[in-house]
Amino acid sequence: MSELNFEDAATPTTLKIDKKFTFDLSERNKHVCKMYDISDTTVEDSFECDFHLDFDWNVGLIVGQSGTGKTTIAKEKLKDYQLFEKHEWDGTKSVIDNFNSNINVDDVITSLTKVGFSSPLNWLKPYHLLSNGEQMRVDLARLLLETNEPVIFDEFTSVVDRDVAKVTSLAVSGFIKKNNYKFVAVSCHHDIVEWLQPDWVYDTDEKRFYRRSLWQRPAMEFKIREATSDSWDTFKNYHYLTHAINKSCKAYVVEYKDKPIAFGSVIHFPHPKCANFKRIHRMVVLPDYQGIGIGKMFLNYIAELYHEDEYRVLLTTGALAFINSLDRPDSDWRLTRKVSTFGKQKTGEFYADSNRATASFEYKNMRTKTMDEIKREREEQLELVL
Repeated sequence: MSELNFEDAATPTTLKIDKKFTFDLSERNKHVCKMYDISDTTVEDSFECDFHLDFDWNVGLIVGQSGTGKTTIAKEKLKDYQLFEKHEWDGTKSVIDNFNSNINVDDVITSLTKVGFSSPLNWLKPYHLLSNGEQMRVDLARLLLETNEPVIFDEFTSVVDRDVAKVTSLAVSGFIKKNNYKFVAVSCHHDIVEWLQPDWVYDTDEKRFYRRSLWQRPAMEFKIREATSDSWDTFKNYHYLTHAINKSCKAYVVEYKDKPIAFGSVIHFPHPKCANFKRIHRMVVLPDYQGIGIGKMFLNYIAELYHEDEYRVLLTTGALAFINSLDRPDSDWRLTRKVSTFGKQKTGEFYADSNRATASFEYKNMRTKTMDEIKREREEQLELVL
């Protein structure tokens, strides 16, 4: 059971916001006034808020039902922050070409990757062909790359599937905190609070301001099962290489709430002096579930299966997110070749592109496991908690 506790902040001076609008007495307006006995031609909304931000923080959340003044309070209380308003996206250009031309393309790719949008093929699509969850991540990447100011993101996760909203909130929160940005989400959905992990919350329904004092994020349970190579059809459009797959591969799928969200496969790696090499062949996480560590968890699980059977497991990848994640001191993978390019060469029935920069790794995990642990992990369907 997850738990979220906040402590009441000290009460500062109350900010009162009044909004007035006077309407003319058109025939339709008069008709409505007559029907509902409305005599005043002025509509007035009044909002009060009483919070201040005199402490270190990265992620804030203003949350409440529609009409409770969330956006108005954000604008008035945080006047020095940049309120996100929908970017202009040229539908004739790719996503990556819509970023400011003064920004280096590698910086654009890095920004997209860090917000959990690591699908090169989707970078080349026009914005309107992306899913709602993908659009939100792209909007955030562009916003943070093109401004140095603290950001207010209105209608955060409002138009995405609620499971995707939670995953996206988790990915965005990690990115914001890691890079020490200041980010305020404005949302009508309370279900993201535990996933966004804000440092403070202002609830417009209760008119209360909270600072985080204790946090426990809900667990996500995944199942990994063996699959056939036909399962690749669901994922092939999201892989940055050819859609082809080696039919002799051993395939695995990750499921979340009975929905396949990731695919991985392994093939035998022929070596003239050693017969116990296996190679990770294809690895894809659907875009809406990127950025929270599913790919690395899945990769390590597959590698450990073969490692226990005394195979050496190899991986060559051009995916920047994977390379950055695996090339770390605490990684279970050893870098065997730094990022470089190869000449075009045949590997089995496939050719490697000479212009594609890749890095190579070998799985090195030597952790000692009990027989109970090995037996549990060998089950065809394994529940993993992230």
